[in-house]
This record gives sequence, structure tokens and C-alpha cells, in this order.
Amino acid sequence: MEHSNTTYSEDAISTLALSFLPGIGNILVKQLIAYMGSPSEALNAPRRNLEKIPGIGKNLIQNIEFERESCFKKAKNELISLEKEGGFMVYYLEKGFPSRLKSIPDCPPILFGKGLFTFENPITLAIVGTRQSTNYGKKAIDAFLEELAPYQPVIVSGLAYGIDIYAHKTALQLELETWGVMATGIDSIYPSTHKATAIQMETKGGILTENIIKSKPDAPKFPARNRIIAGLSDAIWVVEAMEKGGAQITARLAVDYFRDVFALPGNFNQKASVGCNNLIQKNIAGVVTSGTQLAESMGWELPSTETKKPKAYQRPENLSNEDNQILDLLLITGEIQIDEISWRTQIPVNQLASKLLNLEFGGLVKSLPGKRFGINK
Repeated sequence: MEHSNTTYSEDAISTLALSFLPGIGNILVKQLIAYMGSPSEALNAPRRNLEKIPGIGKNLIQNIEFERESCFKKAKNELISLEKEGGFMVYYLEKGFPSRLKSIPDCPPILFGKGLFTFENPITLAIVGTRQSTNYGKKAIDAFLEELAPYQPVIVSGLAYGIDIYAHKTALQLELETWGVMATGIDSIYPSTHKATAIQMETKGGILTENIIKSKPDAPKFPARNRIIAGLSDAIWVVEAMEKGGAQITARLAVDYFRDVFALPGNFNQKASVGCNNLIQKNIAGVVTSGTQLAESMGWELPSTETKKPKAYQRPENLSNEDNQILDLLLITGEIQIDEISWRTQIPVNQLASKLLNLEFGGLVKSLPGKRFGINK
């Protein structure tokens, strides 16, 4: 199904356009928007207003004046490319933007994705570790996730070799939602050998990135990717880690973001356990030896039976695939706006409005203030 870029507001396109300006970074994008009141106003602000903003020098003001039209056009073209890849974009002022990620100081102003996500799931757990994983780490993931499965956590990782990809695959086997945060655009799965898993993940979760289409996996993008993994998660579990590496970076970022960090202790003779043991020794990570212990440490509760089998599952048999897709989304996300339903289901807004009205007449969906919809229980 096509997802028309017309569903993106001018503010959404303007936020992306601002990020294309030469000499601007994530912090300045958000600072401009904060001072000017909205992304559109920030992109179109006159010089006299821009000069009043701290940290905005003459060069950046000139870039805004001379490049804003071309950047806005570039943003619209980017969204067309994103649409062709079956992806979506959400910006940080939208209600659909993950609230956990929005809470970190260096959150990306935009996030691209492909798949079906429940960003406000009650529990998100990042599982990270070395690319040179061992059977010890893999068996730990098997055991932990089997115990955690009843809590229905979202499993977040980086789609890399070793611990990351094993965590994603195990989550899929247990029918848990899983998110792969990438250092490339959504059109380029890195490493390419994980493409089949990434596609499978799109049915329950999917891939996320702050990088535009055709972005290459350059070295600086990986630490930046790790901050998103940490920001999206309630807790980070380091399974196996070398003395230095991405897992260590993610753990330290998580501490900065006031997230809980746990590590699996290992044999001091094993290189793959040195990083975990160091995190524990330095009181950066707590020790956990089972999934149940991790859940207890976090105070996680099992979902009630009512949320597992709501009344809304009693639906007519003659519904279309798109109608069922809408109902499935509302069941797992709760009350959400029509624009968010549109980009998650990839049903154009004009068609979606008609479908929602029919579902409302059928007593399956309820209309709420602010163009929001929910299941009529």
C-alpha cells in the first residue's frame, strides 16, 4: 500500500529541511524551533529574529536565508524516496514520536522507520554486546528472554553481528516486538546478511534510524546510533562485551540518561566477558543472572488477562484486510491520532477517514477529541 507524503505536515517537512541546513546539528535544530515557536516559523524566520537566538552565528543565518527553499525541496524529495522504500518519518514534536527518546537531551529531531511499532509499550529492554559472541552469551539470551516473554517487553538492539542479531532472532521466535536501530538509512541493511531478519522484524517492530536514504555506515554514526538504543529503552542488558566497544558506549550513555544498566557476569579468562565484569566492578551495571531477577529489579508487572484478550477481538468476519490492520494497530497502541494511524498502516488519510467512519458506525471504533481514535470496548 502506498503511503502518500501529503500526510506529512508542513512542520514535519520543515524539521527535516532544517536538519539539511549546512552547519547545523541536532541541538541547534531544536534550539531554533524552541525560540521561533514552530519548525515552519524557524525555517522561514527573518534575519532580525534569527539574530536574537544564542548560538546562531552569521554563517548559519546566511545558510538559512540562502538554503531554506532548496532544503525544503530536498526534504520533500527525501520523503518521496522514503515512501518508495515503504518507510515513515516522525519528528520530535509529534505525539507519535517515542516519549522515551524525546526525554534524552541529544535526541534526534527526526526518526525514520519501517515496520509496525508500539512506541509506548510499557516495557522496553535493550540487549547489546560484542560481535564476537559465544555460546555462553547466546544461552543466556535464550534463558532470559524465555523468562521475560510473559512480560511482553520490546527488545531493542543494533542489528549488528553477534549478540545484537541473536537477541532480535530470539525475540522473533518468542513473538516479542523487536526494534533494530541502524547507522544507515532504511534502504540499506548493514550488515547485508541480516536483511532477511530485518524484513521479518517489520511484522512486529522493525528498523529505526536518524539517517536519510542512501546514508553509508560511516564510523561516527555507530556511537550516535548507540545513544538512540539507550534512549529508547527502560533498561540496558549487556550480555557479553569486550574491554572496549559499542556495548560499553551504550551502557555509559544509558547511565547519563538515568536508565538502568545490567550486565551478565562471566569468566575472567574470557575476552567476551571482560567488558561486563568491568561494568559490574565499577558499579555502572547491576548483576543479573536470570530474566525473572531482571524483571523484579525493574519492578515490571505481568500484563493482565484483560489487556491480552479485549472485547474488540470479537469482530465481524467480513472486514477487509485494511480494516483488520487498523483494529490490530488500535488494540496494541491505544488511542492515537489519524495521522499516526496513516503512517503506521500506510493507508492515505483520505481513505483512512472513510474506513474509520465505517468502523465507528459498526461500533468497533470510537472517535475522540483531537482527531484521535480508539477501540470501542
